[in-house]
Amino acid sequence: MQGRKNYQEKLYTNFQLSDRVPEDNFYRKLSSALDFHFLYQATSRYYGTEGQESIDPVVFFKLILVGYLENLGSDRRIINTASMRLDILLFIGYDIDEQLPWHSNTEPDTATIWRGNF
Repeated sequence: MQGRKNYQEKLYTNFQLSDRVPEDNFYRKLSSALDFHFLYQATSRYYGTEGQESIDPVVFFKLILVGYLENLGSDRRIINTASMRLDILLFIGYDIDEQLPWHSNTEPDTATIWRGNF
């Protein structure tokens, strides 16, 4: 008898991202080996005190790093890839139900880096 798998989306009430990413995962090892908190002080002069809150500079840097490591050529591809990969979500500090930064919000910051102002 041929079986059929019927997918029915469920609301997960007991899901922990860190349980789903293996301990030997590259991004998990990278996260434990590097401390990115120095970026807060290093970038503070580029942020004002008023207006809309920006993307966390550590998250932004990690996204750019993922783009480099995964050979992703655009901010849109970085965000799309991150949204589908549990290991990258854990690395950047987002949970599966959190909305990632909109790709157009990262583009001005990316342009600033490439101009050498960052």
